[in-house]
Formats: sequence, structure tokens, C-alpha cells
Amino acid sequence: MIHKEHHRSHRSGWLRAAVLGANDGIVSTSSLILGVAAASTAQSDILLAGVAGLVAGAMSMAAGEYVSVSSQSDTERADLAMERKALAHHFDDEKEELAAIYVERGLTPELAHQVAEQLMQKDALGAHARDEIGITDVSQARPLQAAFSSAVMFTLGALLPLLVAWWAPLVLLIPLVAIASLASLALLGALAAKVGGAPVRTAALRVLFWGALAMALTSLIGRLFGVMA
Repeated sequence: MIHKEHHRSHRSGWLRAAVLGANDGIVSTSSLILGVAAASTAQSDILLAGVAGLVAGAMSMAAGEYVSVSSQSDTERADLAMERKALAHHFDDEKEELAAIYVERGLTPELAHQVAEQLMQKDALGAHARDEIGITDVSQARPLQAAFSSAVMFTLGALLPLLVAWWAPLVLLIPLVAIASLASLALLGALAAKVGGAPVRTAALRVLFWGALAMALTSLIGRLFGVMA
């Protein structure tokens, strides 16, 4: 029987963007709704603010993810171009460099040179990208994937407090939005931890703390401005 291990690191790129998007969608939209509601605003104005926050937030998340991950992708391409040039002009030196990396990882010099030679015969650039630079198919930057995942998940996360604000009576809007949002944040943290293989309780408590803090602060600001108005 062949022993197989089910690793989760291949999920890190899209999972990070998806969790960040959903978490930000819930926190920012619910905080915005609670802040506006605390200022004693009409329910229609609260919903308008929530919809505006959803659209602006989703676009901001998509743009931010695309720009940041594109910068990472540009750096990776520049490093690969540099390595490609080095391989074309200093192949033997690059082989020695790769062998030295394997010696540092525990191989004997003889075995390290054999491994370096065989790997570079098959795919020299791939071997150096993986073992010298640290670029792999799993970790490689994917700007469009990150932007799409983040925007979609932000929208889904933002819809929950927005739908609760639309459905709830105005007198109960603040507690219902807060409870639904915090419960969703805890569930999101737990699911993300489960998918990523991390401790579930720790992840849930982490997102609960920061979500509750954001909602409390914006509610306080809304109430202060509402009183001053």
C-alpha cells in the first residue's frame, strides 16, 4: 500500500484571498451599517450606505489584491529572467551553486553534485527556481485568481449584514446585525482553519475579537456624531 499525505499548502493562495475577502466583507459592511444606524438614521439610508460599502469594498479588494499580487508576480518574473541569463552564460557555476544548496541541506558533496547535475539536465531553470529562489507552482503568484476570489468572497460576506439590515425592524437592527455578523465571522474562521488544517478554536476567536472591536468602534463613532448632530 502506498502511503499518501494530503497537504494543504496548495490552497494557500486562493484560500488567503477568499478568507480575507469574506472577513473584510462582513466586518466592514456590518461596521458601516452599525455606525450609520447608531447615528439614528432612517433604515433606507442605512441600506444605501451598506450597498455603497459593498460595491466600493468589493472593487477595492479586487484592485488591491490584483496590484499587490501583480507586484509579487513581477518580482518572480524578474528573478526568473536573471536566473535564465545566468544559466545561459555560467551553467557550470550555477550547477556548483545548486550543489552547494543541497550540501547545506544535508547531502554529501558527491551526492549533491549528482543530484544537481541530474536535475539541471532535466529542467535547469525549474531546479534553480525551486531550490535557489523558492518559486514553485504552489506558491507562484496568480493576480487574477486572487482578485476574483477576494472580490467574490467580499460580496458574499457583505451580503449577510446587508440582508439582516433589510429584514430586521429598525429597533432591533443593531443587535441583530451584530449577532449575525459575529456568528458568521466565527463560522468563517472555523471553516478557514478546517480547510487550512489550523486550530479551529484559535482561528474563530481571532476573527471574533477583531470583528467585535471594529463594530464597537464604528458604533461608538456613529453614536457620537449622531448625538452632536
